[in-house]
Amino acid sequence: MRIGAHLNQAPARSFGANRASLPTQPVPVIAIDGPTASGKGTVAQRVARELGFVCLDSGALYRMVGLLALEQGIDLDDATALAKLATNLRPQFQDGQVLLEGRDITQQIRREDVGRAASHVAALGALRRALLALQRAQRRPPGLVADGRDMGTVVFPDACLKIYLQADVRVRAERRLKQLMEKGYSANLSDLLQTLQERDRRDQTRDCSPLVAAEDAKVLDSTALTIEEVVAQVLQWYRSL
Repeated sequence: MRIGAHLNQAPARSFGANRASLPTQPVPVIAIDGPTASGKGTVAQRVARELGFVCLDSGALYRMVGLLALEQGIDLDDATALAKLATNLRPQFQDGQVLLEGRDITQQIRREDVGRAASHVAALGALRRALLALQRAQRRPPGLVADGRDMGTVVFPDACLKIYLQADVRVRAERRLKQLMEKGYSANLSDLLQTLQERDRRDQTRDCSPLVAAEDAKVLDSTALTIEEVVAQVLQWYRSL
């Protein structure tokens, strides 16, 4: 299986309860950061399944906000309204599905327009702060694998293992094209390549929580690797702690 293939997620869990800051006795966290389509979500799911850990897809939260903003006609620069949306999020993940208030939004949040909206709103500090406690609340025994763009730098700075997963941008565009075509969506490689380059620039240059490798992160390039090879490397690093 190549990186980017779909994997079923862990049993249903709700994000609405027990919001908290970092615990006094930290539960182990593996933080996996990286650009869009680098394979971090798939790797995080596989590693979490192997270890029996909780898996946090932080990008899905921003996509939910982007989706709701588009549906409700909320300006993507209205930080106050977007932060309110984020504060009231009560998503659930069940058998590979993403549910919001009982509605299956699994496919909707993966649309390209939603991805662009998510990348835009993710630059807003008020929104990122609104989602911070929601993300940290998923840190519970026996451990957490969290993927995103600031997991190791901001959300879980004390993670016991930090990974920065990267890949050539053209390879990432090809992966995204394959994913979209498998789901029945039409897409163009050159358009996807341009979109990814724009997202990379926006993510890496934003003022709030830019996409960078944590100083103590292990950088792993997945360009020429299979998902099995990447997962094996992450597990080896974790078990060697």
